[in-house]
Amino acid sequence: MATEEKNISYLTENTYTTLNKLSPKTSHVWVVFHGIGFLSRYFLKYFEGLDPEKHYIIAPQAPSKYYLNGEYKHVGASWLTKENTASETTNLLSYLDGVMANEAVPEQCRLVVFGFSQGVSVAMRWVAHRQIKCHHLLLYAGGIPNELKREQLSHLDDQCQVKIIMGNTDVYLTEERIAQERKKMELLFQGREQIQLFEGGHEIKKDIINKLP
Repeated sequence: MATEEKNISYLTENTYTTLNKLSPKTSHVWVVFHGIGFLSRYFLKYFEGLDPEKHYIIAPQAPSKYYLNGEYKHVGASWLTKENTASETTNLLSYLDGVMANEAVPEQCRLVVFGFSQGVSVAMRWVAHRQIKCHHLLLYAGGIPNELKREQLSHLDDQCQVKIIMGNTDVYLTEERIAQERKKMELLFQGREQIQLFEGGHEIKKDIINKLP
C-alpha cells in the first residue's frame, strides 16, 4: 500500500505569558524560551527575583503539549523535534512574530534574549532568521543549532553581550559535546562570547539569573 505525506496550512493560536508590567520605568525587556517539559507560566518563576519595575519578561509557549511521566496529570511542552524541523521552525517564527507585534516593545528598552536547554535552539533560530537586534543574548545549558551560519548573526554589533552559561556537572554537556559547542561559538561569535560555569547540573539557578544581564 502506497502512502503519501502532504502539507496543508491553517490558522492556529497559542498562548504566551508575561511577568510584571511594561511601563515607562521598564529598562529591560526579556524574551525567555523555556526548556523541554515546561509551560511558560511556570518557567517565569525563575525570573521573579528581578526588579519588577525595571524588568518585563515575555515567555513564549512551546506549541507541542504532552503529559509528563505518563501519569496524565502534569503537562509539559516541546518546541521542536527532528521531524519536519524546517517547517516547524517556520511555524514558530510566525508565532513569535505575532507575540512581538502584540507586545510592541519600546525602542528605548534593552532587549534580552534568554534560552534554557531546548529553548537555546529556538532563541538562536529566532535571532538569526528574524535578524533580532538584542542587547544581551544569554544561552543557558543548551545547544546551538548546527545549521546556523556566521552571516546570519552579522547584525549583532559589539554592544550585544553574548553569554554562555553551563553547569560543571551537566549530564548533557559531555567533553565531546562541549568541544562541538565551542567550535560553533567560535564560528558564530568569533571570540565575543563570555562563558560562565557554575557549580551544578542541568538546572536553572535563580541567583545566576538575578545577576543577569
